[in-house]
Amino acid sequence: MTPHSLLRSRQGHTRVTYVELFFDLVFVFAVTQLSHSLVKHLDLAGSLQTLLLMLAVWWVWIYTCWFTNWVDPDKPAPRVMLFLLMLAGLLLSASLPNAFRHEALLFAIAYVFSQVSRSLFAIYAMHGHDPALHRSFQRIVCWQLLAGVFWIWGGVEGGSTQAVAWVIALAIDCAGPLLYYYVPGLGASCTTDWKVDGAHMAERCALFVIIALGESILVTGATAASLPATMQGVCAFIFSFLGSVAMWWIYFNIGAERGSRQFASAEDTGRIGRAVYTYFHIPIVAGIVVCAVADEITIMHPGGHVDLASAFALLGGPALYLVGNIFFKRASAKYYPLSHLVGLGLLLVLAPFAMLMTPLALGAATTAALIIVAAWETRSFRR
Repeated sequence: MTPHSLLRSRQGHTRVTYVELFFDLVFVFAVTQLSHSLVKHLDLAGSLQTLLLMLAVWWVWIYTCWFTNWVDPDKPAPRVMLFLLMLAGLLLSASLPNAFRHEALLFAIAYVFSQVSRSLFAIYAMHGHDPALHRSFQRIVCWQLLAGVFWIWGGVEGGSTQAVAWVIALAIDCAGPLLYYYVPGLGASCTTDWKVDGAHMAERCALFVIIALGESILVTGATAASLPATMQGVCAFIFSFLGSVAMWWIYFNIGAERGSRQFASAEDTGRIGRAVYTYFHIPIVAGIVVCAVADEITIMHPGGHVDLASAFALLGGPALYLVGNIFFKRASAKYYPLSHLVGLGLLLVLAPFAMLMTPLALGAATTAALIIVAAWETRSFRR
């Protein structure tokens, strides 16, 4: 099989394939693991560790999204590559709860294998076909190998050394696209080199948002099913569900389709793919994960006491989600969405009173804020 035959046809919209959807199933498990880990370690150290792990999971997924935008996953060799990435992703996801303990090295090996093997395959696939992308992936693999040294080092050493090494590794991974993967002797890439099918990438990222929202609903249902039905518990369940619906509405009713159209017609799709779909979606996904934690707290202890950690989860999840959507929607419009800014204002007003409320009352208030944002935006566009 020649490298040229491994690439997607660039004629028309590139559809999302069934094997890509199959690959995404791994990340249902990953998001569930992240939210469960955060619930068990809802303190500063646990939150920072979960944030680092969530970013690592995101980079594995988003790099694969870019990869399948260029390489045809319906061809046998790329399909096998995706299956190997699925296996590595399962190992990575399974190790998430103990990634800062006895399974650190397993996490690091699975992560580095996913990043480096995918890029090496892309270098082979691009050879002789797209010199700019071929050279870009040569630079990318250099950055990933450098980060990989710190991931493996942290996995071997453990303890405080692990934390420092993994922060450095993640900083390298996050900085690479921003610095155009500059490598001495190879130079730097430019966003015009990264020609992508905008509609395909927008659809892939929208599907990841669906995955995260689906995990939130799974947490809501599983938590409610494990508890006896009470009036407060049923109300908490309903408010959690309405919050998930509101988050879906905020992202999909206007932003997703408008962003897809703007992305597909842009001249520099690489620039939009890097900013809007690689970086701006991070707070969106993080917000959904934190909201899932908040839902679990609300359903398990609807009439309990809101401590500082619970207040941060109940207010921080919706706030992160709105911030991500603000930047996402600003990229395809001339203004920042007023409805979302008002929503952030409502959450800010709630903050001083959060620890005086029950989880049910605070959860109901944050859900109401999200519903107001969704209704306001929908009404404003109808006008």
